[in-house]
Amino acid sequence: MPSQASDKNGPPPLPEPLRVPVADSHTHLDMQSGTVEEGLARAAAVGVTTVVQVGCDVKGSRWAAETAAAHASVHAAVALHPNEAPRIVGGDPDGWSRQGAREPGGDAALDEALAEIDALAALAHVKGVGETGLDYFRTGPEGRIAQERSFRAHIEIAKRHGKALVIHDRDAHADVLRILQEEGAPERTVFHCYSGDAAMAETCARAGYFMSFAGNMTFKNAQPLREALAVAPLGLVLVETDAPFLTPAPYRGRPNAPYLVPITVRAMAAVKGLEEDVLAEAIARNTARAFDY
Repeated sequence: MPSQASDKNGPPPLPEPLRVPVADSHTHLDMQSGTVEEGLARAAAVGVTTVVQVGCDVKGSRWAAETAAAHASVHAAVALHPNEAPRIVGGDPDGWSRQGAREPGGDAALDEALAEIDALAALAHVKGVGETGLDYFRTGPEGRIAQERSFRAHIEIAKRHGKALVIHDRDAHADVLRILQEEGAPERTVFHCYSGDAAMAETCARAGYFMSFAGNMTFKNAQPLREALAVAPLGLVLVETDAPFLTPAPYRGRPNAPYLVPITVRAMAAVKGLEEDVLAEAIARNTARAFDY
């Protein structure tokens, strides 16, 4: 049988361990192969000793909260993904394939789902409300009303419970920033899988928003992300996998998992012109401050 290193479709090999432990600030263990315990053990073996497990719907958010309650190294974030809100309002049972159509009772269904997220956000082991925000890549104009209503509700939930707000922002930078300003952002706000440019990074820095960089910052076509990272203040930088998605180069297209964080950390250190340990220490401090653990 081929080894991990030689199997171009299988999991990448374990990287060299980090000397300073860090946290994966955004992962989806429920979408990865193997058990939670196996995933956490692989991550810990390379210096990734904490993960934030993120929910995308009510079921996934319940699972995140339960998993965090069962594992000291796991913290939970709970929310309706931006693409989930139009699905609920539109009554689409097949997921995010059809966006925007409104049916009677859709708003009530969204309110019911938000109430469940609100209840989960009150739990001590739930450290974040997210991923929430806006996604204009997958959802068309007709679905944006539901997305915005859901986003504003999540902001209120995060502030009321004193939890971090974890933002999913895809092709919607201006509107995300506008709504945060209109609603008043929570004290701790994280742009997950930061996707803006350097100018937006400077805007986020002035507002005190954390910027979490994922494996896509290693891609050849990601120079704007590297430019954003270069200007992002060290005290506001996080790292994440968004696993099983966005596997860093040179393993792009293969399954991602928290144990691959060291690859992204080293790429980030090169962009910032910092020693690996210095960046890792900052990331560890920043993540603990962002999620208050």
